[in-house]
Amino acid sequence: MERDTLNNFTLDSNRRIAWQEDCYVDLQSDASCPHTKMKTEGVWIQKHHKQLLRSISGPFLENIVAHMRKLDLLSRDEVSTIQAKSQLPEKLRAVIDILLSKGPQASESLQAFIESTNSQLYLLITLQDPMVQKHVETLQARYGGWPEGLVLRRPSSDSFANLLLVEGLSDLQQKEHDAMQIEATKGMGRHHARQLALEKLLQPLTRVSMPPRILLTVGVAGIGKSTLVRHFVQLWSNGEICQDVSFVFPFSFWELNAFEKLSAERLLKQAYPHVTNLSNVFNGNSRVLLIFDGLDEFKCPLDFSEALTCTDPKKEVSVDNLITNIVRGNLLPDASVWLTSRPTVAAQIPGGLVDRMTEIPGFGYKEIQDFLRSMFPDEDLVGQIWNHLKSNKIFLVMSYVPCICWIIASTVGFLIKSGSQDCLPRTWTELYSYFFKMMVEGDSKEPLKIEQAYGSSRKMMGSLGRLAFYGLIKRKFTFYEQDMKANSIDLPSLHSGLSSRILVKQESAASTAYCFIHLSIQEFLAATYYYTASRRAIFDLFTESGMSWPKIGFQNHFKNALQRSQQSEDGQLDMFARFLSGLLSPLVVRSLSGLLPLGRDEHSSYRVPAASFLQCVLNSGCTVSLRAVNMVHCLQELQHTELTRALEEGLRNNSLAGKLTPINCSVLAYLLQVSEECAEETNLSNCLNYSIVKSLLPQLLYCTNIRLENNNFKDDVMELLGSLLSAKDCHLQKISLAENAISNKGAKAISRSLMVNRSLTSLDFRSNNIGPKGAKALADALKRNQALVSLSLQNNFIEEEGAKSIADVLVSNRKLVTLNLQKNSISTEGAQRIAEALKKNQTLKELILSSNQLGDKGLAALAQALTVNHSLAALHLQSNSISNKGVAVLTQALRHNRGLVHLNLRENSIGVEGAKDIAKALQENNTLRNLDLTANLLHDEGAKAIAGAVKVNHALTSLHLQWNFIKAKAAQALGQALLSNTTLQQLDLQENAIGDEGMSALAEALRINTALSALFLQGVSVGRTGAIALAEALMVNQTLHTLDLRGNSIGMEGAKAFSNALKANRSLRILNLQENSLGMDGAIFIATALTGNHNLTYINLQGNRIGESGAKVISDAIKTNSPDCVVEI
Repeated sequence: MERDTLNNFTLDSNRRIAWQEDCYVDLQSDASCPHTKMKTEGVWIQKHHKQLLRSISGPFLENIVAHMRKLDLLSRDEVSTIQAKSQLPEKLRAVIDILLSKGPQASESLQAFIESTNSQLYLLITLQDPMVQKHVETLQARYGGWPEGLVLRRPSSDSFANLLLVEGLSDLQQKEHDAMQIEATKGMGRHHARQLALEKLLQPLTRVSMPPRILLTVGVAGIGKSTLVRHFVQLWSNGEICQDVSFVFPFSFWELNAFEKLSAERLLKQAYPHVTNLSNVFNGNSRVLLIFDGLDEFKCPLDFSEALTCTDPKKEVSVDNLITNIVRGNLLPDASVWLTSRPTVAAQIPGGLVDRMTEIPGFGYKEIQDFLRSMFPDEDLVGQIWNHLKSNKIFLVMSYVPCICWIIASTVGFLIKSGSQDCLPRTWTELYSYFFKMMVEGDSKEPLKIEQAYGSSRKMMGSLGRLAFYGLIKRKFTFYEQDMKANSIDLPSLHSGLSSRILVKQESAASTAYCFIHLSIQEFLAATYYYTASRRAIFDLFTESGMSWPKIGFQNHFKNALQRSQQSEDGQLDMFARFLSGLLSPLVVRSLSGLLPLGRDEHSSYRVPAASFLQCVLNSGCTVSLRAVNMVHCLQELQHTELTRALEEGLRNNSLAGKLTPINCSVLAYLLQVSEECAEETNLSNCLNYSIVKSLLPQLLYCTNIRLENNNFKDDVMELLGSLLSAKDCHLQKISLAENAISNKGAKAISRSLMVNRSLTSLDFRSNNIGPKGAKALADALKRNQALVSLSLQNNFIEEEGAKSIADVLVSNRKLVTLNLQKNSISTEGAQRIAEALKKNQTLKELILSSNQLGDKGLAALAQALTVNHSLAALHLQSNSISNKGVAVLTQALRHNRGLVHLNLRENSIGVEGAKDIAKALQENNTLRNLDLTANLLHDEGAKAIAGAVKVNHALTSLHLQWNFIKAKAAQALGQALLSNTTLQQLDLQENAIGDEGMSALAEALRINTALSALFLQGVSVGRTGAIALAEALMVNQTLHTLDLRGNSIGMEGAKAFSNALKANRSLRILNLQENSLGMDGAIFIATALTGNHNLTYINLQGNRIGESGAKVISDAIKTNSPDCVVEI
């Protein structure tokens, strides 16, 4: 959003402005200013050294150093010393100190150089220096310290090092309560936002753009907007940031509430009376920054459509009109303007006027832990608090906000230290009730003092509650002395007790203001007031005048509050409604009994009707809005958890089919935010239809990984999902639409959304009805999309034309990493086109072309591509009618290819000659790690050739040779290879008749081999002799991790041998002896062996004619001795 033009704005001391570390943008100016030499007394550098430090930019400093070096006023060693400094302020101080030490000549030379080369800078230094220094001192006095308090604490050096550069406000930010914004996005903020260093806040982003004039920084309540401003002003006044800015004028909107009318000139002079000559400040030669902090605290909404134009800086207008004219540039057009606000209020400023929008990032998990350590020196206490946060996702997510993190941590820490670990809060209302208990009791241990504290706080709680409630419904968050008096609050009482701990006092020359330490404190107090007042009120409490239709009884008032919360478009009353519901919980009532006038057990009569009403509200909506989700939050606060527990169980078991009623849809939307079942992946397979998707659509927006498989979705659902993926604040990263009924039309709908989507990285269309036209639409989208890295079209009907379209996009796309085109009726022409694309593509890592009809010609084309392409790491060519002829070409390529790691040639027609060619390639290739030749026609001769290559190959780690008609001789050759091979880790020989002879050869190798960790020998005709040989090898071998002997005939004798081996072996973790004719005696041998073996984690003894009773006895025995071992028997 950088501005392309700016009104003759000269920004830097040498008309250049830094935009990145060592790059600069030239800002040419035609402005010239006549000047006369200033005669000064004393050394010129010494008189103006502070302004010199503030005004000289990096490039101009280099010019100064070069000039002084020419005049021999700087030596070579001194120049080296200056250049060794890392920061500009350090370099400037070094130059000034050196020149000062060399007397008047150096000072005069510097003065003359600046005057002759940069007249504007010279005037700035000489004329404005005293005023600038006075201004800096004023700011240091106002902003130099950090207020003492519970929440505010000095930020670390990197607390605000970076902001997030964002493109406008999302719909969520414009329309929803802060809490709902954080909960919906799971505290992750903007996932595709770029970081912007604070020192670059006012700089252009590119060489061709201009610096921003209007800046807007947004952040939820408590994120640290005012702290950021204070931090920025401190850095600037200390000369550590934005040195090209001559004046910074910070204002707070709460201060402006004291005025009805102001002129631009009076605004500045009222706050900064030392700035006597404003024309010299706003002269176009000095860069000026106006900061307006806290738009959400301003009493008047900004109306840019109706605001009257004002260009006279002396004319007094309404304050809101003054702000709109400053933002529009009608007033003080040469000044940069930086505003901060909560997101919902920031929407008042038209996006077209904002040149740069940034967002304050909240805490990540690491920052939360660091913050806890800064609060508590006790590492054990920090660990307990952190564990409680992790076990309560609602708290962990909201700890994104530093102020809320402090409230949670201090409350939980207080309870743990007071020995109340068993009653740690699980809901927001519980948390805040304990927080107030902590605020009242403090560190006092004396019962009398605690009782006195409760007594003095009880009346104040009621008065502050009334103030909070009527402030909340009026959207008023800053209060003045007249507000306190109107609510019967004595001003002296604000400086001690409860109020001094939950209110922050702010003072200015014009007024004194108070605000709660966080918005949620105001919302909680508002709920406590409404709860206590509604039991005796006969009129609507939302009407402050008291004039309304009668409302008698708590239930009527409760319904009224919930209905008003539902009607609020921006969720203004969301947290208030949660707290009000939570006050009906017995745990909350107990902790607040000393502060609120509550009747004994009266809440119990309110809970059931309140829960029923909430469920009725949930049952009335067609679309699940965040208002409905908030009603589920209310049920949780009420501790009515039956609905959420039942649905969470359905999510866990994937058994939601037919259960998603309107109420359950709202509960599901709630679980999408808070459930651990949805944290990594949300599985909504086999339970959705068009109407349910439509109702859930707003909430699916904030999922990250979602499975929507086997839902019989048709193209109309794709239109809905397309609108979801097109949304600016879409968070979806992975979506699986496998096994539905999606055709070309649906694929086109998703394709249109991919042209604008920037979040989705993985899209699975497996097993649908997508044809060539749908594939073309997806390919066209991928020409523009820069996010998708994985696309699966497995088991569709894209055919040759679709493959050609996909191939065309591979030429230009630089993001796609995985492409699955398995089973798509692609033949030679499609393969050839893909091969041509691979010659140019350098980013695709995995290509799956299994179960097509590529044939030898298609393979030959791909092989030719592999001689050029060294980036493809995995190629799957299973079941493609490939014979020896095609393999011969492929192996020639493998001799030269340096990138392929995984090659799948399963289920083809590769025979002995092909195996020999592969063996030759393996003797030269040193990159291939995984080779799958399952279900080909290798026979003994081909397998022996592969074994010969394994002897010398030092790269292969996994070799699959199952179903290849291999017998004992080939197994013997493989055994010989394993005697010397040190890299092969996995060998699969399933369903080959190697017999006892072959098994004995492999067993002999296992005595020596130290690399093999997994050996698969299912159905290889091993009997007693082979089993005994293998068992004896296991007594020596200490590297084999997995052994699969399913479907052999080792019998009781083999089992006995394995029993002895297991007593000695400590490496084996997984053992499968399924269907091996062990019998009861053999199984007992195995079970007995596990008495002393504690390393086995899985054993399968199924299909061994043990019987049910025997199976139970053996299973129990194994589990008794090896409780961590999974037994299938």
